[in-house]
Amino acid sequence: MLEIALPAALVVVLAVAVAVWARATASARVAATVRDLSAGFGGPEQELAASLDPAEVSRRVLTAVAALPGTDAALLILDGQPEALGLSEQEAERAALETPPNVNLRSMEVVYRYRLDEVGAESRLPRAALVVPLRSGERTIGSLSAITRENPPGFPAETADALEALAIRAGPALANAQLFVEASRLAELDSLTSLGNRRVFYELLTREVARSRRYGRRLAVIVLDLDDFKRINDRIGHLAGDAVLAEVAARLRAVVRSSDIACRVGGDEFAVILPESTRGDADHLAARIERAVGIEPIPKAGTLKISAGVAELSPDDTASDLFERADEDLYRAKAAAKQERRGSAG
Repeated sequence: MLEIALPAALVVVLAVAVAVWARATASARVAATVRDLSAGFGGPEQELAASLDPAEVSRRVLTAVAALPGTDAALLILDGQPEALGLSEQEAERAALETPPNVNLRSMEVVYRYRLDEVGAESRLPRAALVVPLRSGERTIGSLSAITRENPPGFPAETADALEALAIRAGPALANAQLFVEASRLAELDSLTSLGNRRVFYELLTREVARSRRYGRRLAVIVLDLDDFKRINDRIGHLAGDAVLAEVAARLRAVVRSSDIACRVGGDEFAVILPESTRGDADHLAARIERAVGIEPIPKAGTLKISAGVAELSPDDTASDLFERADEDLYRAKAAAKQERRGSAG
């Protein structure tokens, strides 16, 4: 075997050159990762408008973090809820850490230590994490972690800088997506009762009719309104009348099933969509709602009565047909209630 003895000085020079080359390569990978994320967010000026889907923004962020040098997994905690890439659910729960609420804190490094009977030398459990805060303006909304499974644990020096750069872009993007979702949710709610509004009711009814047809499932609708509510409104005033409607909505919400869709469709009129339900199911729920509304007096308004109409989807029904038949049934119920009251008064 031929052996070549190199001068010590040359060995040192070669080692330094290799180290410089490695740092440059790692830095280039970090820069490329940050550029990729920037492109994914649409560039600095389009960062917030690039995506309004929180799941999509989270996916991009986690993918970018997992691509950083020395990183085996990524963990995002937003409003206390963890989401991970490259971690099992149990590992994510164990690794979940948030930065303290200190505006001067840039990042922290955490080392995970395990019981001897839980981890051996070859274990691939998470060993360490770099954790940076996610901020939107002055508000801290969560944290972002790069995690390594290497033993002994360690990250290249430039990974922390890259992670901070990602967090600076990700925080506003995630916050903006959350705001959009919340605004969309509020736009679908009736502001007085927090039930679905009229527009949402017809959109969801159309969707449920199509779904019922596609899968051959049953569908029913209940339409309800308060008896003599105009007289109550005239007597106690519109503000107090609004409070009555809010209380009726709360009582309705308390008895419908989680699968039912309750909406306020106008004035004192409410409607409930009952997926995979028959007219008999709708009759039963309508009776429960009537009892819930009338079981206790409502302040200023007294004991209220509610009338209900029900209908089940027929083979040729459109969404409008189904609602109209329930509405017609409601008017018959109201007419019968008025006749009953006249009989009682006579």
